[in-house]
Amino acid sequence: MGKLLAQGRGAALPLAILLLVVVMVVPIPAPLLDIFFVANIAISLAVLMVALNAQKPLDFSSFPTVLLFATLFRLGLNVASTRIVLVHGHEGESAAGHVIEAFGTFLIGGDYVVGIFVFAILMIINLIVVTKGAGRVSEVSARFTLDALPGKQMAIDADLNAGLITPDEAKKRRVEVSTEADFYGSMDGSSKFVKGDAVAALLILAANIIGGLILGPVSHGMTIAAAAKGYILLAIGDALVAQLPSLMLSIAAAAIVTRVSSDKDLAGQIGGQFGSPRTWTPVAVILGLLGLLPGMPHLIILGFAAVAGFTAWKLRQIERRPVIAAAPAEPAELVDPSRIGWEEVTDAVQVNLDIGYGLVPLVDERRGAPLMGRITGVRRQLSKELGFVVPQCRVRDDISLDPYTYRIMVNGVCVGEDQVSPDEMLALDTGQAFGALAGKRTKDPTFGLDATWIHSGDADAATGAGYLVVDAGTVMATHLNHLLGANAAELLGPDEVQSLLDGLKERAAHLVASLSPQPLPLTTLTQVLKGLLAENVPLKEFRRIASAIAVAAQRSQDAEEIMELIRPTLGPLIIQKLCGVREPLRVMTLEGQLEGLLGQAMRADHGRRHVIEPDLGRRIVDALQQAAQPLIAEAKPFALVVQPGIRVAIRKLVRTCLPDTPVLSFFEVPEEKAVEVVAIIGGQQPALAA
Repeated sequence: MGKLLAQGRGAALPLAILLLVVVMVVPIPAPLLDIFFVANIAISLAVLMVALNAQKPLDFSSFPTVLLFATLFRLGLNVASTRIVLVHGHEGESAAGHVIEAFGTFLIGGDYVVGIFVFAILMIINLIVVTKGAGRVSEVSARFTLDALPGKQMAIDADLNAGLITPDEAKKRRVEVSTEADFYGSMDGSSKFVKGDAVAALLILAANIIGGLILGPVSHGMTIAAAAKGYILLAIGDALVAQLPSLMLSIAAAAIVTRVSSDKDLAGQIGGQFGSPRTWTPVAVILGLLGLLPGMPHLIILGFAAVAGFTAWKLRQIERRPVIAAAPAEPAELVDPSRIGWEEVTDAVQVNLDIGYGLVPLVDERRGAPLMGRITGVRRQLSKELGFVVPQCRVRDDISLDPYTYRIMVNGVCVGEDQVSPDEMLALDTGQAFGALAGKRTKDPTFGLDATWIHSGDADAATGAGYLVVDAGTVMATHLNHLLGANAAELLGPDEVQSLLDGLKERAAHLVASLSPQPLPLTTLTQVLKGLLAENVPLKEFRRIASAIAVAAQRSQDAEEIMELIRPTLGPLIIQKLCGVREPLRVMTLEGQLEGLLGQAMRADHGRRHVIEPDLGRRIVDALQQAAQPLIAEAKPFALVVQPGIRVAIRKLVRTCLPDTPVLSFFEVPEEKAVEVVAIIGGQQPALAA
């Protein structure tokens, strides 16, 4: 049924255009012409009502096309009525139908001279005032809209890159901007239809009058006076019948192009702006003074002054009326004070950002909430890097914190805390700055760089001196991004893993079936993926990771063993974060004898505690830090490559001092990858204890 209705609506417009051509070419009887005239008036009224009720111009985006067809329909009726007037005008005033007769006799009293002046006045109003003004507004609106189009597109791209909007929202806004430009461009051309229609009405009236004055005496033997009275009266009636819908469409076009976007229709927008007692009180006073002047129509002016004064008094009473909250539809249940709900003792949010009261302006919606937009951008970018959706971050004020202190919590554990100055800028010394800055010395909370809080007005000078200048919101968002990346394993749970499996199932159903729930339960798979994230291995290439896990699961069901088994397969994914394709991999290794002793100790560790003797561990850490210091200063990434048997123990040892340093086994480095050994960590042969 719906398909038939859609087909019917699709065929309605071609049938209407065909009917319009028939009306222009084929003679139609007067009763049918009356029906078409009334339909034309009804269509014009409907278009005017839609234009007045639109909240913004784009709500009536089909108006230019509607205006075109309505104008063609009216011109077609003019052709048909001209044919009837000239052919049957000698038969009397009702020869062209009752609608033309009513407009020619009732509205102008049967006096064609009065009718000519009335038509002329309507033409002046329509052509000179309404149509010309609407055309000028359409032209200016189209020009400004097209000039602003590139800037609006760039603003959408900037909001998308900043994470303030989603790709779907950006696509929707781009469509709206494009539709707006097309609409105002079409309206600029459509205004010419209305102007041309008014000129055509004037020419058709002249043709009817001249034709009647010729046909009456020549074809029907009428006197000049009788022909003038009969034909001119019908011509004026025909012109007025066409001019009334034309005037309504001109008003609709002017109302559309002069609208300002609002959440109310035109009546509500005007009523809201005029509904103030401060508007009507001066009106009442001025009219009252004017009505007291000698010679004025006191009764009328003072009557309007009284109406304006009553309106002002009534509006003032409404403003002073207290706002009473609506009563609930159902009586609220009585709350038992002794009852404690689960919502009071649990917190379903994994990530929290607690702020002191001095940082509340950064999340105040009345000031644009700049921090909230940055947090959304951090989540979106981090989700793309890690391969799963990072949970939402709840921002809340905590009166126990110092005014300018913030605290980052992940699963109830504080992972970071620092202070910022919301009214100042942080100038970071990235190693290329020169000169000292006046301000409060501090350390960057994310990278530990030397920094200074400076006044906003000194930001340009600090940038020129080589400093990286950022605001407080950016400092907090960057710190949040770093800590969430470092604690990504804490953000992944069985629900997120199941979502990864569901997404992969659409592309590789057999792979998912061979992976979970058999042979690996969801909990074990979650432990494996959390272990990868803990060592900075993202889950973006989840299909490759899942394939490696499915193969390793045939050999072991232990999460740690599976993770070690799949790491050689994932080696290229790990290494591509450390160096380019043509760039050699900078590595550090352990001295051979030391590595052999550590391997013996790990093989003797049947409990798999992976513990290295404390004194040896301290010496290894000191040597590693000393060798890594130059590379860290130059921001050159590197990896520590060891034997597979001792990789886990070395990783546990290294993450306490160099958490961002990846520890790889020899099998994880592809054979074709060039390697540059930058340091060899050696040591004496102490007693080892596993």
